[in-house]
Amino acid sequence: MHITLKNNVSWVGKIDTELRQFHGSDYSTHKGSSYNAYLVKEEKTVLIDTVWRPYAESFITNLASEVDLSSIDAVVVNHGEVDHSGALPALMELIPDTPIYCTKKAIDSLKGQYHKEWNFHTVKTGDTLDVGNGKQLVFVEMTMLHWPDSMACYLTGDNILFSNDAFGQHYACSGMFNDMADQCVLTYEAMKYYANILTPFSPILKRKLAEIGSLNLDIDIIAPSHGVIWRENPLQIVEQYSQWCDAYKENQITIAYDTMWDGTRQLADAIAEGIVGSDPSVVVKTYNIAKTDKNDVMTEIFKSKLAVFGSPTVGNDMLGSIAGFLHFMKELKMKGKKAATFGCYGWTGEAPKKIADFIESAGFEIVEEPLRNNWNPTEEVLQQAREYGKRLAHA
Repeated sequence: MHITLKNNVSWVGKIDTELRQFHGSDYSTHKGSSYNAYLVKEEKTVLIDTVWRPYAESFITNLASEVDLSSIDAVVVNHGEVDHSGALPALMELIPDTPIYCTKKAIDSLKGQYHKEWNFHTVKTGDTLDVGNGKQLVFVEMTMLHWPDSMACYLTGDNILFSNDAFGQHYACSGMFNDMADQCVLTYEAMKYYANILTPFSPILKRKLAEIGSLNLDIDIIAPSHGVIWRENPLQIVEQYSQWCDAYKENQITIAYDTMWDGTRQLADAIAEGIVGSDPSVVVKTYNIAKTDKNDVMTEIFKSKLAVFGSPTVGNDMLGSIAGFLHFMKELKMKGKKAATFGCYGWTGEAPKKIADFIESAGFEIVEEPLRNNWNPTEEVLQQAREYGKRLAHA
């Protein structure tokens, strides 16, 4: 499959409509994804990245239909993770002496994964590779966005930023360009990608965006490693990242809980009623963690100004489903968010307080004492939960 980005630059990657889990099973990909590789054919022919290993054979076949493999002058590896470099070993068996341009950390990554001594050329921010016809690839290190080895590169003349994992989405779109995508899906998948993968690195990203801005690059196309390519108003996604990396929140409250025998669920519903009754302008979303995809819920937490977490008490603690979710949330290091907790119990009732302590250690501001109820809630208790929701609406 051949898709022209601009002039002598084409996409030679793989659209994976069947993908449903990524990073093992840590990230859900309801809309599939793509592994974006790019081919620059000027006086020199340069391949930028490859695809995930299961698609190595078809990738090489497709690439060979585009160019004589022996004529490839250089391979650029923006990131060593296997979804980017998986086809590299098979390709390098055919062109073993071709130079590979990457960061020093990427050499460590590639050697560690594939145990090969290829013709590595280390690059750092500001280094260039002349591709002929007056054009250069300019390299920009993107350390910890989202691996230590990550980098991006910029093609002068055509003004294309090959942005690696920044500005991407897990979204299998046959058109491959942002103006050909379902805009609602694209917006959501871009935010989900940021919320679940890049949020821990928001301070680094903020500095990197400023650094890229200081280079005064004309950017006509942003070509990430996953999802659609931004060609219509490409800087819209940069502007969106500028908002997302700055303690982002909307006028939304998300309630996330698990329940055993419905008592905690009843509290969750009553809290939601109280919030809506007190301030109808607030978007309220309620999720049972055990029955909802964790990455989708985390995206809603990312959007929220306040999150409310609930669990019954089991073994003097919260349910494992909540504990696992909160552990993942803590890893994401969200900033500027408020929280409260609740739950039913039969005997001891520690869960809401333990949840509060944990999420406070994750950087959330606790705005109310935990709401606890012994056994199933009565109508009086449900009214107390509604009042609790009303207070949270104005916390």
